Amino acid sequence: MVGDKKGEVYLIKTAERVDGISKLLEDFKLDEFSGKKVALKANFNSADPFPASTHIKTLEVLVENLFEAGVSDLVLAERSGMGNTRSVLDKMGVFQLSKEMDFEVVVLDEEDETGWVKIKGDGNHWLRGFYISKIFLDADKVVQTCCLKTHRYGGQFTLSLKNSVGMVAKKVPGGIYNYMGELHLSPYQRLMIAEINQHYQTDLVLMDATKAFLNEGPEKGFIAEPNVMLAAKDRVALDAVGVALLRYYGTTKEVSHGQIFEQDQIKRAAELGLGVKSADEIKLIAINDESQDFVDDMEKILLE
Repeated sequence: MVGDKKGEVYLIKTAERVDGISKLLEDFKLDEFSGKKVALKANFNSADPFPASTHIKTLEVLVENLFEAGVSDLVLAERSGMGNTRSVLDKMGVFQLSKEMDFEVVVLDEEDETGWVKIKGDGNHWLRGFYISKIFLDADKVVQTCCLKTHRYGGQFTLSLKNSVGMVAKKVPGGIYNYMGELHLSPYQRLMIAEINQHYQTDLVLMDATKAFLNEGPEKGFIAEPNVMLAAKDRVALDAVGVALLRYYGTTKEVSHGQIFEQDQIKRAAELGLGVKSADEIKLIAINDESQDFVDDMEKILLE
């Protein structure tokens, strides 16, 4: 269960990452992170520029705020789906930033079998279950930062729930089975995405929606500029607001169709108790006066 902050989504309308993220996290309050070991999942699926991937300044400001909150240890772990992970992280400046800010980076493709935990397939749509990175299960706190974009390979949109796919092994060391091949060929792909999320807890998700892909995705698409940053603990609530944002600017027919809580990823995640179960349980919190009109617009779309 999500626990406190269930349904709360903090929103600030801004094009300034440094000031915007800091104000957002100040209201979110990071006191409980003091002295904790934190695992961080960003969005480095490919080496394509933001909003395909996490903006390096977003990562920098997020890490800075976590260290200011007193975290004892921080490790960023990643597996890229489109490209070699180590090369992607190098090209995007992640290794250089980690040296400058003194946090660890783990390339999940290079982990041995002890770095993975088997999740059985019972009760979900994964034929053989799947393997999730042990880093995210062992951490005291888990933080995500995701982007706002559609997904043309079956996910339909890729926000915080879909970002969790990068925690799952494509193949485990010594094995030949391709778990990502199964995921992307399955008619149940969107349900499987949601099911990954029931096996780890999030304590903070930061969504950088200063820009967004309204179609195609995940590495390219027509760009809108919402100039919005969001923070939440509740992945279901956050992704629902993300879908509302995509609809506000005009997006694909798949993402536009029906009520937001009938979208497969969100519906399945709500069924699994990962967050709110309906749009009227979402509490959108405007950080400043400039954000309130935008919050009002999002609330209308959520309840359509």
